[in-house]
Amino acid sequence: MNFTNMCTLVKNSRTQEGDKCQTIFEMSIKVLKHVLKCLIIKLHIIFDYMIDFIFGLYYDHNIQKVPPIKNDLLLTSASELAERIRTKKISSVEVVTAFINRAKEVNGIINAIVEDRYSDALEEAKEVDKFLQTVENIDSIKEKKPFLGVPFTTKESNEAKDMLHTMGLTSRCTFRSEEDATAIRFMKNAGGILIAKTNIPELNLWTESRNNVYGQTCNPYNSTRNVGGSSGGEGAITAACGTAFSVASDIGGSTRMPAFFNGVFGFQSTAGLTPLKGIGLRKEDYLNSMAGVGPMCKKAEDLVPILKVLVGEKISLLKLDAEVDVKCLNIFYQENSGDIRASRVNSEMRAALLKVVQHFKEITGSATKIKIPGSEYSYRLWRFWMTQENFDFKINITNGKYRANALTEISKFLTGRSDLTLAAILKLIDEDIFPREDAEWAMNVTTNMKQYLMDKLKHNGILIYPSSPFQTGYHYTAYLRPFNFGYWCLFNVLKLPVCQVPLGVGKNGLPIGVQVVAAPYNDHLCLAVARELEKVFGGWVSPS
Repeated sequence: MNFTNMCTLVKNSRTQEGDKCQTIFEMSIKVLKHVLKCLIIKLHIIFDYMIDFIFGLYYDHNIQKVPPIKNDLLLTSASELAERIRTKKISSVEVVTAFINRAKEVNGIINAIVEDRYSDALEEAKEVDKFLQTVENIDSIKEKKPFLGVPFTTKESNEAKDMLHTMGLTSRCTFRSEEDATAIRFMKNAGGILIAKTNIPELNLWTESRNNVYGQTCNPYNSTRNVGGSSGGEGAITAACGTAFSVASDIGGSTRMPAFFNGVFGFQSTAGLTPLKGIGLRKEDYLNSMAGVGPMCKKAEDLVPILKVLVGEKISLLKLDAEVDVKCLNIFYQENSGDIRASRVNSEMRAALLKVVQHFKEITGSATKIKIPGSEYSYRLWRFWMTQENFDFKINITNGKYRANALTEISKFLTGRSDLTLAAILKLIDEDIFPREDAEWAMNVTTNMKQYLMDKLKHNGILIYPSSPFQTGYHYTAYLRPFNFGYWCLFNVLKLPVCQVPLGVGKNGLPIGVQVVAAPYNDHLCLAVARELEKVFGGWVSPS
């Protein structure tokens, strides 16, 4: 062997040794990352346990539930109530009176209703009954005014003529709307009778419905627990049977989170379908927004007729009346988001999801487990896309008086001079101190996630996704678990139709459920699955 060959052999040997060392190093890093991930998850489990234990010591001796329901009208779907009113089997006055009485009965416990119009609502109900005495063609009434004489509520942030629109800000505590939000006008034109407005967090931007104008809303299943946000008052009053149905809104789970925490149905349609003028502080519609208006109700049969009203002229983009054979659907499911900063999905929530999956396996023949690439970044992605909304938090939080500053508001808060809640100050800290998300990264991840789901779901697919790591927590514990929010906001980022479906209550008497997701404009698939799951698992359960 000559000298050149010997050098080549030595070089190759060294290269092989180098490659081997590199492989070992990479494997070691991979193992180390896995061990650290497991350690973080274990520590998070212990942390969550300690939170519940400590808060339970304070709260558990103060539990209240709403009183039992005495009037069966309160248990009836809004659609059936409308039919019985149209056919004069019952009067609108009787229905509206029943819900007003119930709202008064429960509100001292849950503090959901922040302003009512009971007297005006009863007068409107009387006019409905008088009108129906002169009508012969009931079918025309059903088509033009499907909710004639049926009471509903909406959140305080949705404008309603002559009613308060404080947005939870003390600086707006006397502000009243001069006109209805478009969605509220649609519902009034459909015959619905607005009886009250309900509580929200400041500017709708927190996962608990608490502010310095109206105070805190409590869960009807357990008054020590959170109702969610921002449609928390709507979730609570709907579950407690103080309204026949609700008009809510959702930009980051604001309909679905309260629907889950309060055990009712909540729906967010394909983005861009529902009018946003008068929702929050919006003075016009924004077609590219993640936000939407949607129904919250006790019975799945109400979802389609309410959505038809709220969508208005864009109804032709949907196939809400299409027949859906749930046995022919392609079913996909994901058991967790993959975000190690979020709490682990507990055994009861996982079991509920897998029961749903098993049911569909039995009737469709299969269900495929998936992992959406990037779902572990749900919160970060939502955080980025919120910067693309037509909304200036730092100006709006002061009602335009000045541009808020985190350090100034922290100083005011610590000295008892701030008009803002801690949630609003945390949002200011996030805007002023923490770095922004990289726009190119966020856009690329979002695009890849959506494409992945579109390839899976197509025209006939459904995704079953967890509603949350666990059931509703004690008041204030959301401050210690901010990343759990990612389970809801993911589908605002993707602008997909998604329905929160209740599956009864768990061992502790608190609601459980799942989210049902479809491809854009396949809203009817979500709603068909919601009806199927209600039939199989029972849906809403009375909190009393």
